Order: sequence, then C-alpha cells, then structure tokens
Amino acid sequence: MSSHAEQGQGEIAPGVKQEGAVLGILTAISLSHLLNDMMQSLVPAIYPVLKASFALDFGQIGLITLVYNLTASLLQPVVGIYTDKHPQPFSLAAGMALTLSGLLILSVAVNFEMILLAVALVGTGSAIFHPESSRVARMASGGRHGFAQSFFQVGGNFGSSLGPLLAAFIVLPYGQGSVAWFSLAALTGMVVLTGVGMWYRGERRRPKTTAKATQSSESALPRRTVTRAIVILLVLIFSKYFYMAAMTSYFTFFLIGKFGLPVRDAQLYLFAFLAAVALGTFAGGPIGDRVGRKYVIWFSILGVLPFTLLLPHANLLWTGVLSFFIGMILASAFSSIVVYAQELMPGRVGMIAGIFFGFAFGMGGLGAAILGELADFTSLTFVFNLCAFLPLLGVLAAFLPDTHRRKVVAVAQ
Repeated sequence: MSSHAEQGQGEIAPGVKQEGAVLGILTAISLSHLLNDMMQSLVPAIYPVLKASFALDFGQIGLITLVYNLTASLLQPVVGIYTDKHPQPFSLAAGMALTLSGLLILSVAVNFEMILLAVALVGTGSAIFHPESSRVARMASGGRHGFAQSFFQVGGNFGSSLGPLLAAFIVLPYGQGSVAWFSLAALTGMVVLTGVGMWYRGERRRPKTTAKATQSSESALPRRTVTRAIVILLVLIFSKYFYMAAMTSYFTFFLIGKFGLPVRDAQLYLFAFLAAVALGTFAGGPIGDRVGRKYVIWFSILGVLPFTLLLPHANLLWTGVLSFFIGMILASAFSSIVVYAQELMPGRVGMIAGIFFGFAFGMGGLGAAILGELADFTSLTFVFNLCAFLPLLGVLAAFLPDTHRRKVVAVAQ
C-alpha cells in the first residue's frame, strides 16, 4: 500500500459521501477531545493550589506550562509525519492512557520534580491524540472540512473551559488528591476512542477510490507562495497563543491582584473566557467554509485588537465583557488556519495538524514561561498591557492567497 494512497485517504475517507459528514464519528471524536482537553486544562486551573502547596513563584508556574507544552509541541509534528505514512487507528486510546498516568502522578506529587513529570506525560498524551484525531475529523467530514474541524475543535475548547470550573468546585475544596477522580474521564475516553479506532481501521481497508479526486480539488499554488503562507500562519499562531498564554495562565492572578477576587470567583471568570473560546471555535470553521478562511483568519486576529487594548484599563464588569469577546473572536481563527494549511499542502493532513497543534502548544508554553518571568520582574498589569499589542500581527493575513476564490473559479470552470 503506497504512502500516497494513505495520504489521500486522510482527505476524505473512502465510503464517506461528499455531501454528508459522518456525525456519529465526529461526535465521538469531539467528545473525546472534550475529555482530553478538560483533563489537560486542569493543570493550569489548579495553579493557585500548586502555588500555595509548594510555594511556587510565577517563574516556576511558567516552567510547568513550558514542560507540558514542549512535550506536546515537539512530539506532535513527529507523530503527524509518521502517521501520514503509517496510520495508527488505536494510537488515540494509547494517548489517552498516557494522560491518565500523568493525572494520577499529579494527584500524589510531593515535589516540583514530580509535577514536571506528570505534566510531561499529559503533554505526551496530547501529542499522540491531536494529529490522528484531526485526521479522523477530516476523514469523517464529507467534504465539509471547516465544519468538521470546528466540530472536533469545539469539543476541546469546551473541555478546556470545564477545567477551571471543575477545579473551583472539586480540586479547591478537596485538595490535590482529588485530581485522581478525573481518571474516570480518561477511562471513558479510552473506551470511546477504541470504538473510533475500529471505524478508522475499517475505513482504511476500503478501496482507495477518492484520493486522486480529492487532491485534484485542492488549490495548486507555487511552492514559494505556499511556503510564505505557512510562515505567515505560524506567525499568526504565535500572536494568538502568546496572548492565550497570558489569559489561561495568569488571568486569574490578574483578577485576584487587581480586583481582590477570591480564587473561586476568578476561576469563574476564566471559565467564561474559555466558554467564549469554544463558541468562537465552533463558529469559525463553518463561516470559513462559506466566505473563505483567509477572511476569518484576518478578522479573528486583527479584529480582537480594540478589545485587548481596553482590557487592562477596564473595571471588573467590563473586564468580564471584554474577555468574553476576546475569547470568542480570537478563537474563531484556529480551525480555519488548520484547514487552510491542509488545503495548501494536500495529502499532509497529519503533518499539518501536528505542526500547527504542536506549534500552538509550544508558543503557549513558551509564552507562559516568558510572561511568568516578566511578571516576576514587573507586574501582571504590565504583561497584559504588553500582550494587548500582539493582535497587530494580524495585518499579515492580508498577504495570504485567497484559496476560497480560486476554488470557486475552479468549480465554475
């Protein structure tokens, strides 16, 4: 079996009709993404607990995030490149098992080194999960790639928003050991992903009749144009995830320090922000299918600038309102970025997913570490004022090729 045929299969699986997505599989993979990212978001959500229990400074908190994100980011492209040539239907359940191991270690950690080991295992589980699950979403898309990627991604974003909420009502009252209860979510995910793996294996055994047609439907652009576009997309990911690192890792501390909120109330504001991220993610993909992904990307990054500039100067009420709109607008880009990049490089679904998910995690981890050290030397207010200018990089989206218009012209011809 040639790798070319397998790569084509990553576009639309044989047996999946172009006009309809396989909603059962999309629901299962989105649910698994919810469980996976809920457990992963538990790590930053319990930073106040870990900071108090182990007397950590902001630099050490940033290092925890860096270790998690680097294990996820460095391994994801490797996993994606390998699985483009050698798909692994049951690697999804294996990745969830590593996340389970990390959570159990985190629940009994007695020193900083054990915490780092635990988050490294969680990060490795994420590295295995995301490239192949993104491939499954595309296989089950029925040609509605933006919708499928958003449907898959929104599960993860909604799961991320649940982490702070569950931390506020479970981990804060019952302590670090209560993290072990979340292993039940990992076990549920392993069962669901085993079923997805069986469907995935069955699809791979069907005749590869759609690969050539699928690849020919993608826009063929000059190599230099593709390279420039990929670089621009990575710069936009840098902008988005450095700002997201400030919000996910330090927003609760910002609220506590500026407004004197108790930890639980601050966690609820973080939950609202992450819920807005889920809403924006769900909207971004289908809108990109209709109007073009370039315009969604452009609006998402640059359009959030007025809100980020106002946030550090707002009162508590407007801080909540602004953070909600920031999360919703900023999140609408990611699904469109991933699908846009997959269209630029057809047949490289796993590699693109690995690169962009991995780079996103890496920038999030690097951002958390750098911003944590910067906060120790200056203040969190200074950090949020500085990060407010990151969306200016969204102007680079103007230089992306308009693949949507090219597709419309190709279909008309």
